Amino acid sequence: MRDITDRRNQSLMQLIRRAHGLVENTDLEKHRQSQDAIGSILGNTKSISYRAVDMDGIYGERVSVNRAHMKRYVILHCHGGGYSTGSSLYARTLTSKLAESTSMDVFCFDYRLAPEHPWPAALEDAMKAWNYLMLLGYGARDVVVTGDSAGGNLALALSLKLKEEGRFLPRGLVLMSPWTDLTSSGESFESKGALDPVLDKAYIDRMVSAYAEGQDLKDPLVSPLFGEFTGFPPTYIQVGENEILLSDSIRLHQALAEAGVPVKMDTYPGMWHVFQMSPMKAAKEAMNKNAEFIYDICR
Repeated sequence: MRDITDRRNQSLMQLIRRAHGLVENTDLEKHRQSQDAIGSILGNTKSISYRAVDMDGIYGERVSVNRAHMKRYVILHCHGGGYSTGSSLYARTLTSKLAESTSMDVFCFDYRLAPEHPWPAALEDAMKAWNYLMLLGYGARDVVVTGDSAGGNLALALSLKLKEEGRFLPRGLVLMSPWTDLTSSGESFESKGALDPVLDKAYIDRMVSAYAEGQDLKDPLVSPLFGEFTGFPPTYIQVGENEILLSDSIRLHQALAEAGVPVKMDTYPGMWHVFQMSPMKAAKEAMNKNAEFIYDICR
């Protein structure tokens, strides 16, 4: 049975590698447009409403299920894309699933992208999105912050910045394949480099250069892995067994646990970077587990 599962996962990863190759483009603008095209195809469903919002000058989307849903709590989603690509449109592949599985509204925002807008532009925009929710009348404890890949980095950096300023932190964090260490010092860069069908070291190096050229890569607001997490809210991490950023999640889990943070991590056998985007059973199960975690901390 294990051999059958392994062969199935290998076939899936080959398919994902080919699909990802169709999207990735050395022309950054074309890469961004391809992602948006995928988001518009995979992220649209009649059961979901997408409403444009102006979050203090930043374009955002409010994603809601077209049925009775929870109004007290809200999700703020930080999209991935290496800080150089991605948008709320592309993120519909996740925000739609989050809204559907939790019956909560999900806000996603288009932070400024590198290399046109390197660090700390994205973090500044995340703070604006956070403040926008506060002005809507939500309290910090009413907001769960989620993020995938670079968005996981941003969710952590936002929380560290709020802590630095002595402000209240979110009710919880949900991180999918978070990029936590821009020094790329994790063991999985060697052990998983050839397996990951989505990311490789050369791509990550380009993203680091575009986003944080000249910065101290161990600054916690650049690489949250090196942050001080005492007092952080409950955190849930999902990561694929076959991804190059596996160590980023493992070491984050360890750092949070050592700081006394209620933290849980699930490693999905045979899965790749942000597999939750894919239209497959494992992705649905993972999103349901995200919803279970959110329900638990909102009780």
